[in-house]
Amino acid sequence: MIRGGCANGLTALQFKNRTRSRSCFLPPSSSPPPLPLLSPMRNPNPSAKRRKQSTGTTVDPPVAGRDSGKARGEVDIEDLVVFKREEIGEIRASLLEWYDQNRRDLPWRRLGSDGKEQGRGELKGDEDEDEDEERRAYGVWVSEVMLQQTRVATVIDYYNRWMKKWPSLQQLSLASLEEVNEIWAGLGYYRRARYLLEGAKKIAEGGGRFPRSVSDLRKVPGIGNYTAGAIASIAFNEAVPVVDGNVVRVLARLKAISANPKDSSTVKKFWKLAEQLVDPCRPGDFNQALMELGATICTPTSPSCSSCPVSGQCYALSMSKTNSSLMVTNYPQAVAKAKQRREFTAVCVVEILESLDISEGSRSNSLYLIVKRPEEGLLAGLWEFPSVLLEHDYSDAVARRKTIDSFLSKSFNIDTGKTCDVILRDDVGEYVHIFSHIRLKMYIEFLLIHLKGGMNLSSIAPDNGTIACKYVDNEELSSMGLTSGVRKVYSMVQTFKQNMNISSYNDLPRKSKRNHKEADYDRWWNILCTVYGHHSPVIEYLEST
Repeated sequence: MIRGGCANGLTALQFKNRTRSRSCFLPPSSSPPPLPLLSPMRNPNPSAKRRKQSTGTTVDPPVAGRDSGKARGEVDIEDLVVFKREEIGEIRASLLEWYDQNRRDLPWRRLGSDGKEQGRGELKGDEDEDEDEERRAYGVWVSEVMLQQTRVATVIDYYNRWMKKWPSLQQLSLASLEEVNEIWAGLGYYRRARYLLEGAKKIAEGGGRFPRSVSDLRKVPGIGNYTAGAIASIAFNEAVPVVDGNVVRVLARLKAISANPKDSSTVKKFWKLAEQLVDPCRPGDFNQALMELGATICTPTSPSCSSCPVSGQCYALSMSKTNSSLMVTNYPQAVAKAKQRREFTAVCVVEILESLDISEGSRSNSLYLIVKRPEEGLLAGLWEFPSVLLEHDYSDAVARRKTIDSFLSKSFNIDTGKTCDVILRDDVGEYVHIFSHIRLKMYIEFLLIHLKGGMNLSSIAPDNGTIACKYVDNEELSSMGLTSGVRKVYSMVQTFKQNMNISSYNDLPRKSKRNHKEADYDRWWNILCTVYGHHSPVIEYLEST
């Protein structure tokens, strides 16, 4: 079996365990022509350093993507999308040697079947290797999706829990979305979890064999160019590039490209550069090395150039040594983040008390009303407490309450005073939840009710079928895959129950105030004990007044 361009009769896994000659790092002699004018392999012309012309004006050294371009003697980015043959060999050799010595020990870099790191186990036959490739491809896929917009340190625990629950693609394909969201809860960007599940189901329906090429991987829902390249190169040794934010930063500095890294045409140039560099014999390791370099050494604001294995080929570093006005961190161009839009919502945590007739020391069962978000849009298909998006920042609590009352009445037939008795209702507080593009301010209130006519939940079910809802107890709610925002709201309500402000007690019945009928008083007192617990600070305070 010959893989990844290593036409030497060995598998890629076997080849990686053998001593390789330096010629493996060199591309064919028919590689692209040398870089015109600017080459990181030679020192910049000192005369280009802010040299004085006869007119007395100064000229900056040529930098791709700056100012108006070639009119001032600068080299366009089109001219920079080329690495010299010697550069490619140097970069491959230096980067892979550095990676072999410094790569982080991460769970997705180990073979799934025996727990050993890739390339360090015993040599295996083709059948065993194919099995390892399948498991590795699945692990790489899960890790790469989790790592999107998320730090490595955060992902490790989530990855381990995920792989323990679904160690293979076939097992994941049998899971439900709610199960997936439960494991994913707190990781954010929940659409990623849905894509993993949908992709696993599609692969399983197609026979269960993991796609091996970039073109086939791109057909799987949720797998884009980057993820396809990562899986194909790392798991199947296909000599294809990957380009993420870390890779863009490294390439931009190697070539001193200051063009906007978000511009589509610039992104294409970075893909071309990465394609030239990828090592045909160790494409997966090379791609990981490039990303590792950007994540640990060539960082956005504090690059450790003295520790960089490719500093000798870095044109940005070379320029910074001869021009004090230039710094490595000037590359790539900093792009201003889009301004977050502000949104406001009223959240009502509705708790439905099952019984008002309880005995001393017992607790009445209660259920919470939760609502499923629409299948499209922000946090699609996830569960939350009833909420209403407000048109503006409502500072008037009465107005907010009217808005939420209208929603509860129309959507769930919860009409205070008609279909239910309000036992307790109060504002809990405010909470600001930050999304990548939204700053959401939530006004939270707690509503404890008892249904008239008993615990007939069908009486408050949505009529029109446009809203999915269900009723869950504390235990089920705690185990659900809720977003961090919903969990924060729930935590605030639980804290509120135990730490009500003393000023809120004035309207509650006291042992010393017998201005109600005895039965009516006992009924309300038992309700309070149910909500707060017989030995809570609230009850102890009321008993003493």
